[in-house]
Amino acid sequence: MKLSRRQFLKRTALAAGPMILPARVLFGAGAPSNRVNIALIGCGGRGMYETRCYLNSATSRIVAVCDPWESKRRRAKQVFEQAYAAEKRSGSYKGCEAYADFRDVLARPDVDGVYIATSDHWHVPITIAAAIAGKDTHTEKPLGVCIQWDIAARETVRRYGRVFQYGAERRSTASARHAIELVLNGRIGKLQQIYVISPPSVKGPVDDPVLPVPTELDYELWLGPAPWAPFSKGRCANAGPGNGIFHIYDYAIGFIAGWAAHPLDQVQWWADNCGMGIPVTYEGTGRLPDEGLFDCLIQWDVQCRYANGLTMRFMDNQTAQKQDIPGIRDSNAATFVGTDGWVCINYSEIRTEPASLRNEVIGPEERHLPGHAVVGGGYAEAHHANWIECIRSRQDPVGNIESAVRSDIISHLSDIAVRTGRKIRWDPVKETILGDDTAARMMRRSMREPWTL
Repeated sequence: MKLSRRQFLKRTALAAGPMILPARVLFGAGAPSNRVNIALIGCGGRGMYETRCYLNSATSRIVAVCDPWESKRRRAKQVFEQAYAAEKRSGSYKGCEAYADFRDVLARPDVDGVYIATSDHWHVPITIAAAIAGKDTHTEKPLGVCIQWDIAARETVRRYGRVFQYGAERRSTASARHAIELVLNGRIGKLQQIYVISPPSVKGPVDDPVLPVPTELDYELWLGPAPWAPFSKGRCANAGPGNGIFHIYDYAIGFIAGWAAHPLDQVQWWADNCGMGIPVTYEGTGRLPDEGLFDCLIQWDVQCRYANGLTMRFMDNQTAQKQDIPGIRDSNAATFVGTDGWVCINYSEIRTEPASLRNEVIGPEERHLPGHAVVGGGYAEAHHANWIECIRSRQDPVGNIESAVRSDIISHLSDIAVRTGRKIRWDPVKETILGDDTAARMMRRSMREPWTL
């Protein structure tokens, strides 16, 4: 069922009438009814992979799943109910509801938080709607499809006092934490250069015929705020990384934000803890597909310069392979190069030069990153557990909204620099592009009616 904005607000805790508090507020710690109730919005591969960590959780439970694809939400409901049934002597469980429309999920007073694993163009609108509805959010990366939406998400999350976790889960590994602390504590000497590399977007199908919309898909809801376009397999029905949702500009800006979110988030973790902010100028080159359905960057090489003159070179991994860069064998990594060595953080490990740096101990009086303690692997589980813990404590998780916005803006400004072919200057105080009206307009996107922020 589609809900208007007025109907939606009437069905949430924001409407006039008696307030129904979540179970975690009403019962003491440790009681079964004190579990944090979570809804999964977006039941594709990412959403299902991540939320399996809730199956053995004593402190949280998936009570709702949501996806405009009927088969995906039915499958998700079945997975969770079968797993929870195994806990009960009766061998049955019917406590996970399936929905097509996320607004029906947000209207439920018993849902405490939502994990948003939709296509990119829905990340910010659902995050904002959830915050207004009184829900905490764990939002997948990248954050938004434009800078304006990112800033709106940050303002709304803070205005309504919600707990936001960004889905860049490398922050929940001991190795990444140790690597950033090595840089913060001068173990590589004076920092001279940063390199960020990421897989690029890909070319899409040249022949992608228009197809009838499957009866199991609410296609209007799937499109949501994006411009209308005819349904096709390449647009939204392919499986894996070749799906158009990752590489069509109406729904994403491509892997310059999608995959690059991981190493950029590591750089931002460092920057947030040494007062660096984000780079203030961006210039470089790149390439868009010359044919086919997809229209996101398949190549880029951008020089991003901080206010103090430090440079971060941001490249796709194919461009990077041609360069003489420490840690270049990694396809998705952030490398910090100093006068006395380097540290490379990729998706699953860290490497250092000299190698002995990996065994350096950060003393109790040295600089340590704030956030939760993590030990060893299980980064997805640790990241979700940190969010659940913060829903209870009302503290900021390790991936807070301010840092998420900053790192995502780097992707957008780099993309704009390549698309315009001009040097982009960023004002970090006013949060706008300076001296280029065309580029500044690219900070915003219109939304298809009736959707608004």
